[in-house]
Amino acid sequence: MNNINAHIESKLCFVMSLFLNGARINLQEMSFLKDIFIDSEAHFVVLIVQSSSTFSELFGYTACRQLLQMFISIIFFHVSEYILALVFHGKSNVSFKSLLISKHYVLAMFCSLIEYLIEIYFFPGLKEYWWISNFGLAMVVLGEIIRKLAIVTAGQAFTHLIKVYHEENHQLVTNGIYRFVRHPGYCGFFIWSVGTQIMLCNPVSTIAFTVVVWKFFSGRIPYEEFFLKQFFGSDYEDYMRKVPSGIPLVR
Repeated sequence: MNNINAHIESKLCFVMSLFLNGARINLQEMSFLKDIFIDSEAHFVVLIVQSSSTFSELFGYTACRQLLQMFISIIFFHVSEYILALVFHGKSNVSFKSLLISKHYVLAMFCSLIEYLIEIYFFPGLKEYWWISNFGLAMVVLGEIIRKLAIVTAGQAFTHLIKVYHEENHQLVTNGIYRFVRHPGYCGFFIWSVGTQIMLCNPVSTIAFTVVVWKFFSGRIPYEEFFLKQFFGSDYEDYMRKVPSGIPLVR
């Protein structure tokens, strides 16, 4: 009996020693894990602070002002185009196309935004040339004024699509802004679009927008004027000789 009790006591002592050793090991492991957790938490906090600092530097006064100007310019341009189309042509003759938003246009604006974000991250000083940015803003305002004057002056004669048939309300407009520029609508958009990129201090997009928009209008104007000469004959030919197109190097 004593032998049995001694055997049981030895087993209990062995189990207790294992338990105590395991508890000690677990406490050590918990302490180690706690240290890892605290270090990870500290690194995470530092990372958040650094990211917040970088974010605040990236989107500081310069970026916020320039991007806000860009978004306001785009929204005002397209909304005002749609409203004026409603005023002069009526709701039944106006569609989503009157907003003048195409896939190519969206792609171009998206690329210009990507350029801006890349440059302000790697070359933030490039965006600090405020005299250039303000000059671009002035171009945006001037382009808007010229284009909107063209729409208001022409009224129903101003359309977003080239007319290939002479309609009754389609008259030759040579007064107002049309006394100085044959195509003030195109001229205004050309100045506006290039101005948006100068306003952002985007050198690559400025060149790209200038080339692409110029190429578009250099092909569109001769095509449109082919029909205008058919509609108005010698009157339009005289008008062409006296008044420039409004697009550089396009007669």
